[in-house]
Order: sequence, then C-alpha cells, then structure tokens
Amino acid sequence: MASGSRAAMAPPLGKDGYGAEKRGPFRAPGEGPSRRSLLAGVSALGAVGALGAAGCSRVATASGTDGGDLLDRLKAQGVVRLGIAGEIPFGYIDRNGELTGEAPQLAKAVFKRLGIDRVQPVPTEFGSLIPGLNSQQFDVVSAGMYINPERCEQVIFADPDYQMLDAFIVRKGNPMDLHDYKDVVAKKAKFATGTGYAEIQYAVEAGYKESDILIVPDQVAGLNAVEAGRADVFAGTALTTREVVKKSRKAESTKPFAPLVKGKPHVDGGGFAFRSGETRLRDAFNVELRKMKASGELFRILQPFGFTKAEMTDMTAKELCRG
Repeated sequence: MASGSRAAMAPPLGKDGYGAEKRGPFRAPGEGPSRRSLLAGVSALGAVGALGAAGCSRVATASGTDGGDLLDRLKAQGVVRLGIAGEIPFGYIDRNGELTGEAPQLAKAVFKRLGIDRVQPVPTEFGSLIPGLNSQQFDVVSAGMYINPERCEQVIFADPDYQMLDAFIVRKGNPMDLHDYKDVVAKKAKFATGTGYAEIQYAVEAGYKESDILIVPDQVAGLNAVEAGRADVFAGTALTTREVVKKSRKAESTKPFAPLVKGKPHVDGGGFAFRSGETRLRDAFNVELRKMKASGELFRILQPFGFTKAEMTDMTAKELCRG
C-alpha cells in the first residue's frame, strides 16, 4: 500500500507540506457516534498522554553516536510514543478508548521483540505527524504513512508493511462507468477526494483541472458527497473506500486500480517513520519486520483491519524514496 496510492509517484504537497493524504475519522467500524464526539475523546487521550510524559516533555533525542541512541533509551524506559492520526484502519482509538489499527498493532509486536513492552499513543492531525516527529513530540510515526520522495527528505522510513491501490466511491451500479482517472476526465464527472490526498495529483496528471476538484476532509465525507449527489466519484485507497461503503445503500466501491504516473501504473506503500538520525532504531525495526513478513505474522496482524494478501508487499523504502 509500495503501498496503495504510494509508489511510483509522490503524493502532492498538502497543507502539511509533506504530501498528506487519506487520514479520516476516529470512528470505529460499524460505530454510530459522530466524528466530533470521538475527536473530543481522542483529544482527551492526547492530553492524558502528555500528562503521562510529565518529567519528560520531549522524547529522547539522537546523540552524537552514529545511528542514534534512541533504541537504547526506549529499552531503558520500556515505552515508545507513537504518533497516530486517527484514521481507520491505520491507527485510531476504538469505541472502548483503546489504541488499535494496523500500524499500532504492528508496533506493539515489533517493539516487544525489541525489548520495549509498552506503546503510548500521541494523537495528532495527519499533517502534524512529520513536524511532530521532528520536534520530538513522539518517537515514531505509526500511521500507515505513504513513503514518497518528499517525505524521505524529512524523515527515514522502515520498509513498507503494506501496499495500496486506488479505488473510487460511486453511486450504486456505477452509472457513469468510472474505473480510473481517465474515465473521470473523459466523462466530465464531478470528482472529489480528500484534503492533501495523493489522488489530487493522480487526477491532475490524467487531465482533470485541479481547481474543479471537490476537496473534502476524509473518506466519510467523500461517501456523503457521492450519496448526496454533490460528487459523481470520490477517490481514495482501495482499502478505505471498500470499508466505508459497507453499510451504504446508495454507494459502492470500484475495483482497485493502479493510477498512472508518468504513463506507468503506480503502486504506493506505507510504513513507519523515524527521525533522520535514528538509523539504529529504524534498522532494528526492519529486521523484525522482515521476519514477520517471512513467517506470515505480519499478514495475521493486518488482516483483521481489512488488509488482504494483495496488499502485502516486498517493496523497500529505498525504492519508494526514489519515486
């Protein structure tokens, strides 16, 4: 998910300046409460997390040691702080107030192997993840973040733990027969996607005028726009679109497809981000991640969050950083 909308091409720069994309509601699957009420709960959790870090208002920084010493410090502390952005299924707080999602669940498994038994969530906006990491508000970004050249200039990434294609939300029966960005352009469909999503650039590359794109906060808002007729199509990741339409009577998701980047099919990949100096921690994480890929444990962790074997990947961060 490379991963999803994340490989051959870098997402466009969003409000964060790092190409933010697809980061949606704090609502657990099948949950009824409003997004606003759950956002309040997450904000509270973030405050608790900050209080829990009293006496250590900033995380350990890399020392002059080659590769950094954060791994050793985290082992001594017994806890690692995870930057999350509240997007299902990547990393969010569930209806019971518990940290979950594919990235946090994977983080729990990997860091336990590294001798760090506890993870502490630090909820923030998606666009604040990289700035927050680099300003030492947390130790690692655990949010399924797409790996692209722009971000690789700011942080270092573990190898992707998933890959991802794109898909559309359309009205039932797909009346306009929309299957890729070229269809959207050719049929002059009203096109929507999320704030800072990679799909903005994919649509523009296909010939859609950027100023005509309806920008909405997330996939839930995208579904609402399609159901209400304000948009003919909403573009997002294959995973988030298929999950969000499950209970819709008016909309469906299309078959996943690879967007074209410079005329070639592009696949994205998402993974964990670390501060640039902490190569020892990143490398140790990669060692365990590769073991889990080989054993099948990675898929077992990700499967409950809607990931399929088609979204497993052997791509590397190095490949994705090249663009």
